[in-house]
Amino acid sequence: MDGISFGTDGWRATLDLFTSDRVRAVAQATADYLDAKGHAGETVAVGYDARETSRGFADDIADVLATNGFDVVLPERDCPTPLVAHAIVERDLAGALVVTASHNPPEYNGVKFIPSDGAPALPAVTEAIEANLREPIEGDQTGEIREVDLVESHAEHCLDLVDTDLSGLTVVYDAMHGSGRGVTDALLERAGADVVRERCSRDPEFGGTPPEPDEANLQGLALAVDEHDADFGVANDGDADRVAVVTPERGVLDGNRFYVLAYDYLLERDAGPAVRTVSTTFLVDRIADAHDCEVVETPVGFKWVASAMGEHDARFGGEESGGYTMRGHVREKDGVLMALLAGAAAAETPLDDRLDAIEAEFGDIHQDKVSVDCPDDRKPVVLDELADRLPDEVAGVAVERVNDADGFKILLADGSWLLVRPSGTEPKLRVYAEADSTDRVADLLDAGRDLVEPLV
Repeated sequence: MDGISFGTDGWRATLDLFTSDRVRAVAQATADYLDAKGHAGETVAVGYDARETSRGFADDIADVLATNGFDVVLPERDCPTPLVAHAIVERDLAGALVVTASHNPPEYNGVKFIPSDGAPALPAVTEAIEANLREPIEGDQTGEIREVDLVESHAEHCLDLVDTDLSGLTVVYDAMHGSGRGVTDALLERAGADVVRERCSRDPEFGGTPPEPDEANLQGLALAVDEHDADFGVANDGDADRVAVVTPERGVLDGNRFYVLAYDYLLERDAGPAVRTVSTTFLVDRIADAHDCEVVETPVGFKWVASAMGEHDARFGGEESGGYTMRGHVREKDGVLMALLAGAAAAETPLDDRLDAIEAEFGDIHQDKVSVDCPDDRKPVVLDELADRLPDEVAGVAVERVNDADGFKILLADGSWLLVRPSGTEPKLRVYAEADSTDRVADLLDAGRDLVEPLV
């Protein structure tokens, strides 16, 4: 069982470590967990992404679950992770295991467990599974394994939740060769949009580019938006739980701007709290305050966003890395639904005009981040030492207070902030900064590096 460790969003590893034996051990531990929680003999979904090895690992998991007496439903083809989460709630399933490494390069794969509420598993759950890893039981399958369609019910739900007519809009959709192909684009078309498709063929190598929808990987989408005079472009990551949007004037929007755009649009229809992570922009707070709405801040990780959304009946929740969901939907990030929501906002007001209006009313905020190499075993030591060395000022501005919910978020007297936190997926410390200008952000990041690097 060496090499199996559940991080921020499941267990991911390169294929030399991510083997059939280890995957089957995870499936057995999950079966034991579900048995202990009173779900014996119920139905479990097993999803998988477009990677070369994913269906085979999904079959391994299905075999172990069926041998433990669980019925199993598999999608007919690789499909977005949010469709699996939706199926759990819609079909009243015991939970799901999804084989995906999301936006990681093709030499990776991964597996994540989603409990019966359709929200990401909290650490108490994944720790219980990890603590009980063992060899799978042997014997005949007593559970039934069958393939089902998970696309149609999710599409109908999205169209009911975001009731919009996209007729007259031209949208460029980039699947990045992942599982959103034939799903997100089809949903936009059903809503009335004319869709231009980019990278919508299945390619387990993702065309040589990791399926991460960041600015560096979406320049082709930005060019296509210009070439086709499109209203906007949209991309999903490898398993389509994240989204990125491209506008004609701004190009690739960072995740903060999509958050404020979507939340502003939703508040025009129904009020409600916003849930955001410590690394997500304070511009959310300004918009919420104008509508007398609460903002709930959580540690980084969508599991914490999902948990807070349930507690506060939030209107919208997400994080600057591109994962979001909304009231009325399962509490799992959904890049397919968010593409439709972007379309609804664009059908009412061009996205660039909407962002112009937001900036005119609430001001503009700039944000960036850098990484500092730090071995995993040094992270707690560095944070402990940093706690004793927190400065009274950063880049010439006084510190007002420090939030230690996830690392240290240092809030400054001018409204800017600096955040230092450990990465949950890499041997690095993340340093984030937000301010009213790019120059000020650069100064804060330099100060953050100077604060952290001597401690590593």
